[in-house]
Amino acid sequence: MNKVNTPVAGPNFLKQIIEKDLKENKHEGRVVTRFPPEPNGYLHLGHAKAICTNFGLALDYNGQCHLRFDDTNPETEETEYVESIQNDVKWLGFDWKQNKFYASDYFQQLYDWAVLLIKNNKAYVCSLNEIETRKYRGDFTTAGQNSPYRDRSVEENLDLFSRMKAGEFSDGTHVLRAKIDMQSANMNMRDPLLYRIKKVNHHRTGDKWCIYPMYDYAHPLSDAIEKITHSICTLEFQDHRPFYDWCIENLPVPAQPHQYEFARLNVTYVVMSKRKLLQLVKEKLVLGWDDPRMPTLSGMRRRGYTPQSIVNFAHRVGVAKAQSLIEFDILESSVRDDLDDVSHRAMAVLHPIKVTIQNLASDFCEELETSVHPKKVELGKRKLYFTKEIFIDESDFKENPEADFFRLSPGKEVRLRNAYVIKCNEVIKDASGKITELKCDYLPETKAGKPTSDGRKIKGIIHWVSAKECIDAEIRLYGRLCSVPDPENVPDGQDFKINLNPNSLSIIQNAKLEKNLAQANLENRYQFERVGYFCLDNKDSKPEHLVFNMIVDLATGH
Repeated sequence: MNKVNTPVAGPNFLKQIIEKDLKENKHEGRVVTRFPPEPNGYLHLGHAKAICTNFGLALDYNGQCHLRFDDTNPETEETEYVESIQNDVKWLGFDWKQNKFYASDYFQQLYDWAVLLIKNNKAYVCSLNEIETRKYRGDFTTAGQNSPYRDRSVEENLDLFSRMKAGEFSDGTHVLRAKIDMQSANMNMRDPLLYRIKKVNHHRTGDKWCIYPMYDYAHPLSDAIEKITHSICTLEFQDHRPFYDWCIENLPVPAQPHQYEFARLNVTYVVMSKRKLLQLVKEKLVLGWDDPRMPTLSGMRRRGYTPQSIVNFAHRVGVAKAQSLIEFDILESSVRDDLDDVSHRAMAVLHPIKVTIQNLASDFCEELETSVHPKKVELGKRKLYFTKEIFIDESDFKENPEADFFRLSPGKEVRLRNAYVIKCNEVIKDASGKITELKCDYLPETKAGKPTSDGRKIKGIIHWVSAKECIDAEIRLYGRLCSVPDPENVPDGQDFKINLNPNSLSIIQNAKLEKNLAQANLENRYQFERVGYFCLDNKDSKPEHLVFNMIVDLATGH
């Protein structure tokens, strides 16, 4: 794992727990955490917090963090997701070293332990169907009832479970259940399922198995096998902890891990459900898992977020017990803070108006030199080209401006960044009344920020590019995925998709960019001065057709 520079961190109660355990020499002074994703989708921002938490704690206390794929449901899991998860963890700057595992590595051991539970009369084969099982289980106001199959003999249970494994029965005919307490106030302790029949090919074990352990059974035992000391998960698993402990206490496991829960990450304007994100992908409401509007790590990577900004965000929000909704602005602020330090400066005109400088010759071209980054001299200089025809952005001109408008207007002056002051003499319009050209003069004495000949200092500064020495590019502007702060909170019977933002993507063709950006590369980020932060799209951009994604706006982020 690479140690990363992080800002002042938010609160983290897990550190207090670990420090107390180390002081008491619990777990012989070891700290072993794990990040255990199910490979049934791409990782999102919430997973990034879990990655930073688990790998970060291991780093802080000279421990180790395992990457373990909880691949117990072959119906939804794919090798594609396994590979994407590994790429995302590495992209964030973390390294599991030799500690990569799969729950499927332990299928034989988990099966053997299930047999032991049967022999100890702590598990039984239940033949209720799904509807019957739900009925017998009861609800939060009604106690459960014992399954009529609960008192099967050990011998019968062993025989049935062996035949389940051999593939004699079809899906849904039998399950293996723990024998705990159908009267428990905790629904998770009402004889939870341990195994079910699924005649589905597994992405690693093929057709070797046709019964698969339930997550709640496989998870604590995998932790124990790997001798995890601090099993960290989100608060929705708090009610599952008694069963986690039951598994550890009732089997001869090699270690005694303990589960700790923290509040999951919730961010405004973002859907943080893998199931719902998969729905958006399958229904083609987004352009795939790596759509830059998605809160997936692959989407944020394509959009241009830096891994350091994600790590900084995770540290900034901290780790707490109480649920909260984090403002999306905090994420964008973390992104801006990092991008400001690393982004190459450039000028780009997204909505161009042609400006003809009348007191320049048609073949005039002056090279102007300015920095690539104002604070990083080691990045060197870049050249701009001042020519008779230039482009400025249409938002920087008003025919009838307000009193506090300090950009270009008829008869007024404005400074071109890193160049000269120009004065607007004439406005040219087409037959429809649309402005097509501005005719201006430039003040040659105002080069490099110098005042006018009569000593005036011009307030307004705008960006520009040479019409002759520029390139065209496609610009993609991304808004927030959803139009309301809490998009998953919808009235009963309504779909969360009603809260999708219909204006989350707008595309500008033939924006005018300074010539230097012809050499842009995927590794760099660029601040288009006075516009925002951008990067090349890592999928669609080609040398013959550059495509830039807006990462975040300079001011508001959207």
